[in-house]
Amino acid sequence: MRTVNAQFLFDFGSPNAYLAHKVIPDIEARTGVTFEYVPILLGGLFRLTGNRSPVEAFAGIKNKPEYGRLEMERFVRRHGLTAFRMNPHFPVNTLQIMRGAIAASQDGGFTRYVDAVFGAMWERGLKMDDPAVIEAALNEAGLDGARLLEAINQPAVKETLLANTQRAFERGAFGAPTFFVDDEIFFGKDSLRDVEEEIVRARAA
Repeated sequence: MRTVNAQFLFDFGSPNAYLAHKVIPDIEARTGVTFEYVPILLGGLFRLTGNRSPVEAFAGIKNKPEYGRLEMERFVRRHGLTAFRMNPHFPVNTLQIMRGAIAASQDGGFTRYVDAVFGAMWERGLKMDDPAVIEAALNEAGLDGARLLEAINQPAVKETLLANTQRAFERGAFGAPTFFVDDEIFFGKDSLRDVEEEIVRARAA
């Protein structure tokens, strides 16, 4: 079997990215392939592509938002994701916490950071664009919240997040969650079955 590169492009502001994050470990266990998590800035990607969030894009369209909520409820039930709840502060400006993900990736605390911030956003309903709230949530997870918040102002951190977002755009991404299996692109949590099938196919090729 050959090596396969599976990537998960995410922004903490997407509830569907959270839901995908919770399902990815099962895919990793079944396939033996570990996903590379790639932080991007969804607002920046929207500006590059002219895209808008579903909340904006489908505002005023009867039945579309209602179906979206139904589909999300089905996904939650199917995967037993009972801790999920919509964030009462949604939409949240994720610039600080996405830069924080870059900073955390540089000091070995990335996995804990991702779990903590996704949980704070989509299980605890915290206002994760408030620096005091961010710092407290990170400290509770055993991370150095003050140090990470300081690190988000480093030019290298800012540039890496921008570069990730630009690269995502150049590869064809227009929203989150986006997945790549080698060079094959997939969008949305509902494509996870296709993602897994492509991993299996690519490994056997």
